[in-house]
Amino acid sequence: MNIREKYTEYILGTYKPSIFFEKGQGSYLWDDQGKKYLDFGTGISVCNVGHSHPKVAKAISDQATKLLHVSNLYMTENAPLLAEKISKAGFGGKVFFCNSGAEANEGLIKFARKWGTDKGRHEIICMNDSFHGRTLASLAATGRSKYREGFGPDLQGFTHVDYGDLEAIKNAVSDKTAAVMLEPVLGEGGVRPAAKAFIQGVRQLCDEAGILLMFDEVQTGIGRTGKMFAHQHFDVEPDIMSMAKALGNGMPIGAFMVQAKYEGILVPGTHATTFGGTPLACAAGLAVFEIFEDEKVLENCVKQSEKLSSFLNSLVDKYSFITEVRSLGMMVGIDVEIPTGDVVSKAFEKGLILLTAGEKTVRLLPPLNISDAELDEGMNIISQTFEELNHG
Repeated sequence: MNIREKYTEYILGTYKPSIFFEKGQGSYLWDDQGKKYLDFGTGISVCNVGHSHPKVAKAISDQATKLLHVSNLYMTENAPLLAEKISKAGFGGKVFFCNSGAEANEGLIKFARKWGTDKGRHEIICMNDSFHGRTLASLAATGRSKYREGFGPDLQGFTHVDYGDLEAIKNAVSDKTAAVMLEPVLGEGGVRPAAKAFIQGVRQLCDEAGILLMFDEVQTGIGRTGKMFAHQHFDVEPDIMSMAKALGNGMPIGAFMVQAKYEGILVPGTHATTFGGTPLACAAGLAVFEIFEDEKVLENCVKQSEKLSSFLNSLVDKYSFITEVRSLGMMVGIDVEIPTGDVVSKAFEKGLILLTAGEKTVRLLPPLNISDAELDEGMNIISQTFEELNHG
């Protein structure tokens, strides 16, 4: 049996991959046939500083020979060092480490319920078209019912309103409401950045109602939007936020951070995880922060995002089937009136990896440290792809 056959034979069929990648370096991947691909998906906004970055690889290698795991019953070096980096890059809060975005969002939900217990508040207002994960609680928070089909009954305590509709949130608040939970930029819901007035309005509403504001920054965090966290574009701080994906640049790690004033809500025995914050995962996270600082990743993200956005917006006038381009930093959505799968497949044939989001959006998540030449290469392939689809 070859690897492809073993994949079919032994791996549960929740995915249907057709390509076998063997290695990655920087902005590129290579398949088992030796074909090279420029990666504008980055593992769904995970490898924000590219594949196999030497500093991340060295940090993991060095730590693997020193200490992998002892459990959170004991103190190790890397977790507090990484928590300090996150806190200073964010809003100065306290950090809980876990393993994934879904687990981080579970932490947000549990925190809101624990905070609201003695207040009689447990319900959370969430957004339509949102995506928060695949566990039962994060699915219940997700505002796309198709993901919940077959897994009912839904966990109770979640209300959904339209993203961007401040009045709908106001009307949904009751004496049972503990929190509002949202993404500063809808990811799976079509790459839709929120309006600044909306985010600021929600913050004011939560303050007035005495409830929590919770941001899911799993996809937007760690530089994707041109700032370390997307909420920094809106001059607003949440009470608690989640992160994961790019935090370890491929090493599984998630976290949530709460404002320091909420110290004492989660105490020993109320929340835990076996593998959260291991020395190995946190070593990767520390390397990511070092790369951002040493290689001016945010500055490059802003520069390249302006170039990419200008190019893509020029295509709206050129092709009638492109209806809108939305972006914040290097998080980009292109709405098309042709099947998104056709766009992704055509680009893939030409050696460019793109993603989809929502029902009609082609999603681009390039490496944040992408070079001028690599970005030019990607834009050239996109041009060829749309031109051929236009004539096809």
